[in-house]
Amino acid sequence: KALSGQFGQWLKDEITKLEAAQAAIRTEGYSEKTAESLYYRAHDLKGLGTTYEYPIVTRLAGSLCHLLDSEERRKTSPWALIDAHIEAIRVVVRDEIKTDDHPMGGMLCQELEAKVAQLQG
Repeated sequence: KALSGQFGQWLKDEITKLEAAQAAIRTEGYSEKTAESLYYRAHDLKGLGTTYEYPIVTRLAGSLCHLLDSEERRKTSPWALIDAHIEAIRVVVRDEIKTDDHPMGGMLCQELEAKVAQLQG
């Protein structure tokens, strides 16, 4: 509890790392290294979201991980869907939407998860 006042900043730091991995792919191009970096940053957020009192971040990052959880999926996943996940994570933290009980938060999660499920048939 004593550290909970720092959770917001720590979460923002993790999002900055995710954004840096996203930017690296745009500037350096897709490679095994850049794609793995994006996946692992999403995986970190999946694990930390609930710890940092944002279970919705865990859910959104989990969906992104599912989208990118194999080398083949990383190669074929549409960038628009990857970007939509990252933007959703940004928005929920910016607007302090912590759970998927929030109408907008729940809708974002459902839409993104449905798109990932469609791709993976």
